[in-house]
Amino acid sequence: MITILLADDQALLRSTFRMLIDSCDDLTVVAEAANGEEAAALARRHRPDLVLMDIRMPVLDGLAATRLICSAPELTGTRVLILTTFETDEYVAHALEAGASGFLGKDVTPEALLAGIRTVVAGEALLSPAATRTLIDRFLSGPGSTGDRPRGSLAALTDREREITALAAHGLSNQEIAERLVVSPLTVRTHIHRAMTKVGARERTQLVVAAYQQGLVRVR
Repeated sequence: MITILLADDQALLRSTFRMLIDSCDDLTVVAEAANGEEAAALARRHRPDLVLMDIRMPVLDGLAATRLICSAPELTGTRVLILTTFETDEYVAHALEAGASGFLGKDVTPEALLAGIRTVVAGEALLSPAATRTLIDRFLSGPGSTGDRPRGSLAALTDREREITALAAHGLSNQEIAERLVVSPLTVRTHIHRAMTKVGARERTQLVVAAYQQGLVRVR
C-alpha cells in the first residue's frame, strides 16, 4: 500500500484528491496538511511514501517544507511530488534542488495524477522534456540559487552512467531508456542509482540538475 500525505491550503482540493486516491486499492491518504509547517510535522509522524505538495501555502511554503522533508534523515524513503504551474512558478527550480521528485499542474487529469504518484514512488522523476528544459533554464539563469545541490562531479561516472544520465535528463523513463539501449529496466535503474551515489544526489531530479549544471546536457 502506497501511503500519501496531502499538503494544500485549499480544503476542497485536498478533499477531491483524497477521494480520488482512496478510490484505488493500492493508494491511501494517511494525513492532510493546510500549510508547509504542518506538512513537515505530519511527514515526520506518519513517514508516508509520498507527499503531494502545493508550492504556495501560508506559514511555511511548499519549497521550504520540501527542503525540510527531503533533508530529514528519518524521511529518506519519502518522496515529494509538487503541484504547480510549470511556466509561472519561479520557485520550482529551487524545489528541484531541495529534492522534489516531480511536478504536476493543478489541472492534471485524475488518470495522470494517479500515474504520477506511482511513477514517483517507483523511484523515477516526473518531468516531461519540455518541463525539464523550462525549469533548468530558469534555474541556470537565476541569480543566487540556493538549496542542497549535488556536490559530486559527473567526471566520476562511467561512460554508460553518463549516457543513461543524459537520457534521463532529457526526460526519458527507465523503460524508454532500456528500449533505446536494448538493456533491462533494472539495469537502467542500477546505473541511475550508482550515478546518484557518485554525484551525491538524493533524488533523480537532482541528478538531472547536475547534468545541466556540469554541461552533460544543454538547454535547447
